[in-house]
Amino acid sequence: MRLTIDHETTYRYDRPVPYSIQSLRLTPQAYDGQLVRSWSVKASTGGLMHSFVDSFGNLTHTLVVDRPHHELTIRVRGKVDTLDTGGLVAGTSEPFPPLFYLRETELTRSDGAIRALAGVARSDAEDDVTCLHRMMNAVRDAIAYKTGETDSTTTAIQALGNGAGVCQDHAHVFIAAARSIGIAARYVSGYLLHSDSGEESEASHAWAEALVPGLGWVGFDVSNRVCPTDMYVRVGVGLDYREAAPVRGVRRGGGEETLSVSVRVAEGARAGQ
Repeated sequence: MRLTIDHETTYRYDRPVPYSIQSLRLTPQAYDGQLVRSWSVKASTGGLMHSFVDSFGNLTHTLVVDRPHHELTIRVRGKVDTLDTGGLVAGTSEPFPPLFYLRETELTRSDGAIRALAGVARSDAEDDVTCLHRMMNAVRDAIAYKTGETDSTTTAIQALGNGAGVCQDHAHVFIAAARSIGIAARYVSGYLLHSDSGEESEASHAWAEALVPGLGWVGFDVSNRVCPTDMYVRVGVGLDYREAAPVRGVRRGGGEETLSVSVRVAEGARAGQ
C-alpha cells in the first residue's frame, strides 16, 4: 500500500518569540515492510535545520529560529510504501541490546495495579504472544479512549488509575506491564490510515513493540486492539513518549501559546504503480 502523509503543526504566540529550538522526530526510515518514496520536513519561518541520527536510531532534525516570530508552522509531507508483516518488525536499526528496553522511566513505571494486570495476562498463557495479546486487550478494557483526560506528562500509573486516555497512555501502560514481567518493550510514534477517505485527525499515532523470543520485535496497537498492518507508518522509537515525541522544544518569551495540529493520512497508488 502507498500512504501519503500531510502533517502540519502550528504554534502561535501572543507576543514575539525571539528564540526557539525544536527537536523533530518526524522522518520514517526504511525497514522490512516500509519503504520511504519521498519525504520533506519544512518550517514556515526558515531558520536553521540540522539532521542527525539519535541514540535510538531515529532520524532527527533540530530546528533553531533565532529571530522574532509570532507563529511557527512545521509541515511534513511524504509518501511511504508499506506491507502487512503481521506486526513483525525486522530490518530496523538496533543500537541497544534488548535488555535496555526493560528499563523503567518516569512515564512507564509500574505499580501494584499494573503488575496485577500483567500477572493475569501471564497466568496460564501458553506463550508470550498469547500473554501480550491478553495484555493488550486488558489495557484497552481498563482505559477508555477519551481525549482531553491526559497530557504528555501523564504517567502509566496515572492513566490506569484515571481509566481514560489516548494512544500514548495505552502504549505506556502496556509497556510498563510488559517490563514488569520481564518482557522488553518500547514506545513507537508514527501514522495510521484511519479511513480510505484520508480524513483529518488532530494527532499522529502511537503504539508499542514487545520483544518475543523466536519472532523478534512485534507491534501492539492497544488503542485499536491490533498488531500494526500496512495501514501504519513507523517513525520514531524510544523508552517512552519523551524519547520518540514527534515535536519537542523550548522557547524564550512569547507569552501565551496556542497549538494546532492537523494530520491527514490517505491511501495513494499501490506500491509499484
